Amino acid sequence: MVEPHIPSLAPEILFHLGPFPITNTIINAWIALFIFLGFGLIVRKRFAVRPGNFQNGMEYFLDTLLSYFDQVTGDRAKTMRFLPLAGSVFFFILLSNWLGLLPGTGSITVGHTFLLRPANTDLNLTLAMALVTVVSSHIFGFLTVGFFTHINKFIQLGSLVKSLRKGPIGIFRGLVEFAVGLIEIVSEASKVLSLSLRLFGNIFAGEVLITVITSIVAVVVPTPFMLLELLVGLIQASVFAILALVYMTVASSEPHGDEEHH
Repeated sequence: MVEPHIPSLAPEILFHLGPFPITNTIINAWIALFIFLGFGLIVRKRFAVRPGNFQNGMEYFLDTLLSYFDQVTGDRAKTMRFLPLAGSVFFFILLSNWLGLLPGTGSITVGHTFLLRPANTDLNLTLAMALVTVVSSHIFGFLTVGFFTHINKFIQLGSLVKSLRKGPIGIFRGLVEFAVGLIEIVSEASKVLSLSLRLFGNIFAGEVLITVITSIVAVVVPTPFMLLELLVGLIQASVFAILALVYMTVASSEPHGDEEHH
């Protein structure tokens, strides 16, 4: 039995490109991006007015994805607006997770460092994707319902000023609403942690499991766990993309009071 080389929480640095450290997780992320670039060029080259089997397959897959996203947004126009971000996040996470199961990932070492490692086992990457997702949802909110209307979903500045003019009860009510708004802001920040830690924790745990099982028994036995990781990779990509759609849909919706007023 080979003693398992358990991966560390932090990605390992392979070399430096100028002042920037290049880690083994970045290598896997670059591989995923190059695959997307190559596939996109192939699709673009084979696109025609009279589609063949390949283009029909791609259009069917895209239509299925759009219908799936419609169930979250409730509006095809919103789905098309959010598709570039939500779709890109979904496919990148899915491919990055599945690349982690390729032979050599988590097994080939350079010195004491893994040469390849699943990209989503890097908390920096999952945190960056979560931050972009949450910030983008608020940008969509600003562009759709307006800056002040979106801000009023958290801190109702107009109501606060009016409450301060209504005596002690009004002041108390205004302070309570202001405190609730601050809690809402904290909850928005917690979305970043929730998205990033969920994805990182699940993928890192799967990597450790596969590493340990493969070190104990290298043939046949790890296969069911690898198949399970294929499913986990799909589920995690779906959860991240769906939550991104939910955040963007909610942020770009009118407040309930405004909807009733209109």
